[in-house]
Order: sequence, then structure tokens, then C-alpha cells
Amino acid sequence: MPASGKRKLTRSNAHFKKAITALPLGVSSNFRFWGEDKTIYVDHGRGGRIQDIDGNEYVDYRMGYGPGILGYADPRVDKAAREGMEVGGVFALSTELEYDVAKRISRMVPAAELVRFSNSGTEAVMAALRLARAFTGKDSHVIVEGGYHGIFDSVLWYADIEEWGDQDQPPVEADSDGVPGVLKPLAHFTPLNDANHLEDLLKQHHRSIGAFLIEPMMGNCCSITAERNYVLAARELCHKYGVIMIVDEVKTGFRVARGGVQELMGFKADLCTFAKAMGNGYPISAVAGREDIMRQVGNGVVHGGTYTCHSVSLAAAECTLQIIEETDALETIADYGERLQQGMSKILGNRQIDHSFVGHPSMGGLFFHEQAPSTYRDWLDSDYTFYDAMAPELHELGVLCEPDSREPWFICEAHAADDSLELTLDAFEIAVDVTTEKLKRNVA
Repeated sequence: MPASGKRKLTRSNAHFKKAITALPLGVSSNFRFWGEDKTIYVDHGRGGRIQDIDGNEYVDYRMGYGPGILGYADPRVDKAAREGMEVGGVFALSTELEYDVAKRISRMVPAAELVRFSNSGTEAVMAALRLARAFTGKDSHVIVEGGYHGIFDSVLWYADIEEWGDQDQPPVEADSDGVPGVLKPLAHFTPLNDANHLEDLLKQHHRSIGAFLIEPMMGNCCSITAERNYVLAARELCHKYGVIMIVDEVKTGFRVARGGVQELMGFKADLCTFAKAMGNGYPISAVAGREDIMRQVGNGVVHGGTYTCHSVSLAAAECTLQIIEETDALETIADYGERLQQGMSKILGNRQIDHSFVGHPSMGGLFFHEQAPSTYRDWLDSDYTFYDAMAPELHELGVLCEPDSREPWFICEAHAADDSLELTLDAFEIAVDVTTEKLKRNVA
């Protein structure tokens, strides 16, 4: 962590100039590009910290957008991964360990009667949507406004609330160039926590809608959380109108509880998807759900992949899930998250800065208003100027949060094992004061 509070990104800046000659944006994911002079290249990560190629160390609250549930280079998981390496990789055949990991997931998540593995959250949601369409014979789907379900064509759409005029519904727009326009009529949107709106939508279009996609805790929108009554109402509406309820737990799964958000809220999905935390950073995901829906795989529905259940990732997932299920790792993570939020709240409260937290302590969103948002529309109407200005100041002080205020702060078990909390709160207090003064000067 830079003692002066001012980083040097000389090597990262120089590397960017080389990387952009070989890679679009100089990176391998759009979300890693933070600007020509701000994009960071990592040297290594250990526990809850990373170090960039300039030698700057950060207490990391991005944790790869959530996969690092235990921490980077966790010795227990990496030992298992090395043992998995000895198995040999991929064979276009299965191994016994697939059964063991699938049975553990089913034990942890009651809705997961059968399990199929993939490599990423996107792949898992793709498979879930295909299964839902096959089971219902209906091609359309509903997405909750502000939800994120990966980067494939069927879900790369959004309700354009900002450009909403006199229409009954916000216009639906593509989230990327190259998404076929013919898919647009298949995507319907509904606001979170409005069961009446959802029912009206299903009444009108249930003959064509086969799936309802929901993140009950929106991992790409501040962790804004569904009310339990809404989730239970949506569960009933899906049953009533013959719609498959797909609960996207790519970020919440095995993080907010051993059984994910479904355990927290006390309900069961028809289909659910997992990724991020289940392998502590090794690439693996799963689609799981009702046996009658899942049995379509191989009986009309195609699902597979050359690298699915790679021996290294599978071994890492088996170890990670065992730790999550059988130790107090999640309790440690939640306790740290609560203490972090309490410390932040004290600093902000002493300065009479309105604020609130949303989501879960393991992946909480910080919101600069006394009342937390309950929908994506609330977030859009909010003022996130303070957060956007504060995040770069935290980076300078060695605390890495996502510069986009929609991303939660992810906690890992390793954060609680050192002085990360003290360092974070010290930096947070400085960043708050610096941001306050800068915004005052800008107003003046």
C-alpha cells in the first residue's frame, strides 16, 4: 500500500500501450478497462490483497467480482487444484468426482435435485434458459430491471428507463452492437419488488413466456435485494402461469449462505445457476434444478463443453464447497462485512453524510442516501456523485473497490486474518474527507 497515498502506475501505463496493439482495449474483458492511464495490470494476489506490476498493494474488495470467497491463492484450494492437475485435465469423458461435487451441491441447495456443470456463469444461464424453453415450449423470457445474467444474446437487453417517455413500458434496447434484433421481442422486463406489474405482464404474455430470470440480490446493481414477499409472490405467479423460475445465484451462491439466497429467503427455484464462489476463482459453474426439467438434458436438450469439469477446477470446487459447508468461513466473512459497514457508517455519520447499505455483508452495496434503493429505478434516480468521486481516492490509498457504484464490495475469508479492516477504515476516512473537499470546490 503506498505510504504517501499516491500511486505510480508507470509500468501499468507502459504495458497498456503495448497491450492495446495486441488486445482490444488492452485487456481480455471490457470491464477490466478503466481508461488509458488507470487500467491496472496485476502481478499477483494473496489472501484479500493484490499487488500490481508497479508494486502497489491493495486491500481488494472486488475479489474478481466475487469468485475469491476464501481469498486469492488459498493454500487448501490450491493444494486440491494441484492434485486435480495430476488427474490429467480433460478427457471428453467423466470422472467420479463429478458425482461427489454434484451431490454436495444438492445437499446444500434443496432445489438442486440434479446438477450439470459448465465453465462460466454465462454458460450456466444459457443452459438454464434453454432448458426452460424446451420444457415449456415457449421462447420468451422475463428479466428483472437491473438484473445481469451474462453476456449472451438473449440477455443482452435492457429496459431504457432513462429514455422512458409516454409509453406504457420502457423501451427495450440492446446492450451491445451485434445482438440480433430479431431476439428483441423475446425479452420482457419488470421492476423488482412489484408483484402486480409482474402479474400484469404474465397475464398478457404468458402464452409466449417460458422463463422468469431473477437475481433476488442483484450482483451488478448495488446488491439491491428483493423483498421476501415479492419473491414468494413471483414463485406463485410462475407456477400459476406455467413459467419456469430461474434464480441466478452466480454471485450469491455459496456466499450469502450455504444454500445461497434461496436459503436466506426460504423458497425453491425451478432452475438455478451458480459460478463465482463455488471454485474460489477456478473456472467452473453449474445449472441445477427440478429433476423433471433437468432430465431433458440428453433427451432433446443439448448441453456440453470440451472443458466442462476440468480436473483442476472440479477438484478446487470440491475443496471450496467442503470448506463452505463444513467450517465457519461464511460466518467469518459476514462478521467482517458487518464490522466494515459499521466502521464506514461511523465515519460517515460523524460527518453527517447520509448513507445506507444494501444486500448482504458478504457482498454489500454502499449507497449515499438515508434510504436504500429497492429497485433499479431507485438507483437510476439517485445521486451517486459522491461514490464515483470517492472510489479513485480509495484506489490511491490502497483500497480497491469497483469504480462503478453499481458493483458490491465483496468480502473473503482472508480479509479477517490480517489488518485489512483497520487499513481500509483509515483509508476510507481520508477518502471521504478528500472527496468532500473536492466536491465543495467544484460546487463553489
